[in-house]
Amino acid sequence: MALYDAIIIGGGPAGAMCGALLAQHGRKVAILEKESFPRYIVGESMLPYCYFPLDRIGMIEKLKETNFPKKHSVQFVGRSGRVSQPFYFFKHFKHEASQTWQVLRSEFDEMMLNNAREKGAHVEENTAATSFIIDKDDAVKGVIDQHGKKWQTKIVIDASGRQGFSSSRLGWRVRDEYLKKMAIWQYYKGAKRDEGIDEGATTIAYLPQNGWFWYIPLPNDMVSVGIVADREYLYQNGKDPKEIFTREIKNNLWIEDHLAAATSTGEIRVTGDYSYRSKHCAKEGLILIGDAFTFLDPVFSSGLFFALKGGELVADIIHEGLDREDLSPDSFNEYATKLCLGIEDMRKLVYAFYDDKFSFASVLKKYPEFNGDITDCLIGNLFKDFDPLFKAVAEFASLPAPLKHGSPLCQNRNEG
Repeated sequence: MALYDAIIIGGGPAGAMCGALLAQHGRKVAILEKESFPRYIVGESMLPYCYFPLDRIGMIEKLKETNFPKKHSVQFVGRSGRVSQPFYFFKHFKHEASQTWQVLRSEFDEMMLNNAREKGAHVEENTAATSFIIDKDDAVKGVIDQHGKKWQTKIVIDASGRQGFSSSRLGWRVRDEYLKKMAIWQYYKGAKRDEGIDEGATTIAYLPQNGWFWYIPLPNDMVSVGIVADREYLYQNGKDPKEIFTREIKNNLWIEDHLAAATSTGEIRVTGDYSYRSKHCAKEGLILIGDAFTFLDPVFSSGLFFALKGGELVADIIHEGLDREDLSPDSFNEYATKLCLGIEDMRKLVYAFYDDKFSFASVLKKYPEFNGDITDCLIGNLFKDFDPLFKAVAEFASLPAPLKHGSPLCQNRNEG
């Protein structure tokens, strides 16, 4: 058996971030990735606050050398085609990070995994973890891969993404029933782009019954375009994705105009059950990060940020815990508390977005002093007190109570 300080299941952004930082700390870490990179995955839009964890592992200079479109703002478009005043990040946040990128995930994820290799992480592609190594006290001591090889370690980090290696085996995944949406998306070549600094903007375009389009410019004259809405709405006249997409394009004049001269490429893709959180983030010998732990409706592009930030937080905790010889579930309480607080604030904003009574314009007309707080949410500056903002937002929308689950499973307490 090979003995590592940490074994990471999954080489996506969360796993690569955590692996690179642990290796940078001088720890012996292996990343087991079931696929061969580059591989396709959706989720191309980055928040400005992704800058800070990426900067710690030397990724910013590499990103500057790419042809990824520069993203300066997010804008919202009504069904009539009327565009809101964009939320320009640089107007609120005077930092190099206020300009971020729209990334082609196949290239970005490969860059991240190669960066982890460069830092000293051992990476095994085409290597899927299939089961845990468990001791007599039900503690995780490693994993076994599809070849039968045993990977012994002091801590297993589950960064397996939405497949949820641990949560599916342990029965931990809890779905957010209100945010039970589905998505249909495809890619277009030759689509219209806005001018100047708006060329790389993320656009969220409204559809009937609280649905919306994403419109994300990518390199090589490609655009990622997707619909997120309730299943009942999308399937009202049948389940053919192409027919649904064609119908919905006509329901937003801005989208119709921007796709008028474009050509669709590749297959139309469909997925559902967007929002969930694991009942626990950790147990003895195991910690969950990224989409393996939680995923929130993608309307505000928070997935990459929470993956990178979670990977960073966990790497630092493990590094310090190895020095103290304490990697107990309790040591991850700070990670769970901090990350879940940030997710809850973004979750409130998502709930508000889907409420018919809510609009950013309405809130800011009455409370212009909260423009900065809303922009902070949209850029990923989530670890601050947003209570005054959401007290105001609650006048325009029904907001959810915070979810109580997501903490570590500790031996000295029984959590249901």
